[in-house]
Amino acid sequence: MHTGLYFGSFNPIHIGHLALANYITEYTELDELWFVVSPQNPLKDKKNILADYHRLEMVNIAIEKYPKFKASNIEFSMPQPSYTIDTIARLEEKYPLRTFSIIMGEDNLSYFHKWKNHNIIIEKCNLIVYPRPEAKRNIFHDHPKVTLINAPNIEISSSFIREAIKNKKDIRFFLPQNVWEYIDKMNFYR
Repeated sequence: MHTGLYFGSFNPIHIGHLALANYITEYTELDELWFVVSPQNPLKDKKNILADYHRLEMVNIAIEKYPKFKASNIEFSMPQPSYTIDTIARLEEKYPLRTFSIIMGEDNLSYFHKWKNHNIIIEKCNLIVYPRPEAKRNIFHDHPKVTLINAPNIEISSSFIREAIKNKKDIRFFLPQNVWEYIDKMNFYR
């Protein structure tokens, strides 16, 4: 089983995340894609992040009708901040018969050399990289374990959605309907 790992805070998950995940599962050799909900990205500020279980719940309700998608909370029980290399080690231990690929934006590839044990990550996993217009080419673009895909570029960000909700904008069409309803019911980001 070939599993793609799409790491993120998903604060909140939105249609851009889902459209990209759909493209990747349909146009690559992945059998499935796991949304790995990260408690804390070491490169991001934690103060604006909803509680882990709320973000996991939003992912679960967003993907409930898509059999190729799964939500993963593997990092919730790991030391913080979470590092991809540690998550990969835990997943390989727990699922020894799976092959894992990491899904990332081309902008992340630009600073992949700064990731903890990046050389071991790229030995263990293929990288599936989606385009970002602002990304600059680097040595990893030509690495044999890096696959650049031609996914559509969808310019929606979770920070845009949070800011819009805070400013009382109706942005329900940027989110799956059930995620919008959950955010509205829970009074999030206001």
